[in-house]
Amino acid sequence: MRFLSATLSLVLVLTTAAISAEPVTLGPRPYFLVDQMDEGALKDKLSGCKDQLPKPSMFSISHRGAPLMFPEHTAESYRAAAIMGAGIVECDVTFTADFQLVCRHAQDDLHTTTNILATPLAAKCSAPFRPATAATPASADCRTSDLTLAEFRTLRGKMDAADPKSTDLSGYISATPSWRTDLYAAAGGTLLTHADSIALLGDLGVKFMPELKAPVVEMPFNGVTQEMYAQTLVDEYKAAGIPPSDVWIQSFSLADILYWLENEPEFGAQAVLLDGRYTQDGFDPLVPDTWQPSMAEVAGMGVRYIGPPIWMLLTLEDGEIVASPYALAAKAAGLKIVPWAIERSGPLAHSHGAWFLQSISGAIDDDGAVYRVLDALAREIGVVGVFSDWPATVTYYANCMGL
Repeated sequence: MRFLSATLSLVLVLTTAAISAEPVTLGPRPYFLVDQMDEGALKDKLSGCKDQLPKPSMFSISHRGAPLMFPEHTAESYRAAAIMGAGIVECDVTFTADFQLVCRHAQDDLHTTTNILATPLAAKCSAPFRPATAATPASADCRTSDLTLAEFRTLRGKMDAADPKSTDLSGYISATPSWRTDLYAAAGGTLLTHADSIALLGDLGVKFMPELKAPVVEMPFNGVTQEMYAQTLVDEYKAAGIPPSDVWIQSFSLADILYWLENEPEFGAQAVLLDGRYTQDGFDPLVPDTWQPSMAEVAGMGVRYIGPPIWMLLTLEDGEIVASPYALAAKAAGLKIVPWAIERSGPLAHSHGAWFLQSISGAIDDDGAVYRVLDALAREIGVVGVFSDWPATVTYYANCMGL
């Protein structure tokens, strides 16, 4: 009886510890996606992993939390990402009127990602809600820089959406796409400062991939320069005692990356240059002469990580998904590649991958194609991780392939 009692006590201790650590659970979606795949060796391999015990993977990177179903950049969304095995979670960083860093995808997205237009703080927006007319779409412009931190904290997160055709406020803010859900947004998501996110993600046992978002206000802002903004992001990790090896700071601005390389070299060593060269006139991922600067020049500046959208990395040859010249050049230059974003295009049978998979849309005709894309990124290119709006999808693949 004493042995039995001790054994039961140990079981209870282990069970309690496992619950408090929020063990990884993937839910039904990865299994649904595998079942949707075309028959073949990849489907057989992934099907054979259905009984595996899920575990976190650094290959699985949370894009804004888990915004396929949870309001982006909220505590609830980050927790969901960690439970689905994301080894790294992203906080997009911008700032308030009193220069406090907060997690939002853009400085000017409060009208689509929060309930601000339904609160008295709507009066502080840079531009109020304007209903659609025959000549103009509905619009608003509400910025984190319009609010103090105390005001920002009163807001609640919602699913990112707005209806440009709406002639009333209710319709404008209640526009979640049918392939997402408001099931986890009804109570509103909890907004976070950047420092809040560091504390939460540290408690969840995941690592950090913040992105310094480009301000929409003119810099300097109330005396704060772009360099001070970039430094403050790093300072908040240092204040929290987070080692640089656990942080991959991101920016679309090469100037930000070079600032970190010079002034915070330990953090700069893992800085990710998000590649926005697709906005340049004439850019073509199949034609190296259209890339300015070149991959070799980027690497020569000290950049070690590059983050392009998925479509720039892949192309089709005889109907098969293969690495693009862009991907091969990045590898040849020694750059580590972190693409974005899986599960952001809606049902693939209808969207054919939309913007994110535009270069291979001809091979995207069912939801199971997401695993052919992931396999090409991992096997053909050797990316070091993949951003996802629903991390369980990538975690399943990473676990099955031992990544």
